[in-house]
Amino acid sequence: MTCRRLRHVPALTAVTAVLLVLTGCGGGSDASKADDNRAGVNTDVSPSPSPTKAVTNRPEITLPSDLKLVFEDGRTGDPVKDAVLADSAERMRAVDAAITGTDPKGEAIGYYNTGKALEAALSWVAQFKDAGATITGEVRYYDREVTLKGQNSATLTFCADEGKGFSKDKKTGEVARTPVTENSYVLYNTSLDKNADGVWQTSQVLSARGAARCRP
Repeated sequence: MTCRRLRHVPALTAVTAVLLVLTGCGGGSDASKADDNRAGVNTDVSPSPSPTKAVTNRPEITLPSDLKLVFEDGRTGDPVKDAVLADSAERMRAVDAAITGTDPKGEAIGYYNTGKALEAALSWVAQFKDAGATITGEVRYYDREVTLKGQNSATLTFCADEGKGFSKDKKTGEVARTPVTENSYVLYNTSLDKNADGVWQTSQVLSARGAARCRP
């Protein structure tokens, strides 16, 4: 999930945020690669390796041609960490697919989210729907660092550059372009848990908009 400026709902932030009242993300204050050939995935950056195979079939996620998500630092040399990175990237794509309408039922959201992160993701998608808005442009994710907390738990921190990502009115197609500021850069701190099918699901997300670590 990604932080977006939603024109009809002022100061909304991270799609990836956990419950708004708990994190402050998604409200007025700030404390969202399986296949590089799919639409919306940058092909200039080395894609993340395929996630660890699960018992159940993974949902296919596609994005509209006017939305591109770039995921850097996809290979660490550690297959477990690489699986965490890959499933986290798919989670971000899953939420954006639900917002843009390529996954209108949000089936992939439940596959890659659990607990509070799932509740927040569904809530965020609903807010875009209520506002009659979608997203367009490009968002880059970088400085992605995984820390394993055992066989089935991990934390992942990463930055997002949203300077080229915008909300768009579904009916008129008007894009709400905003200038690039320090608030265009967001630091995420996420928790992930591996489920019985071997999928690394995001269970919690915290974000800090304008974090110095993420600014150029």
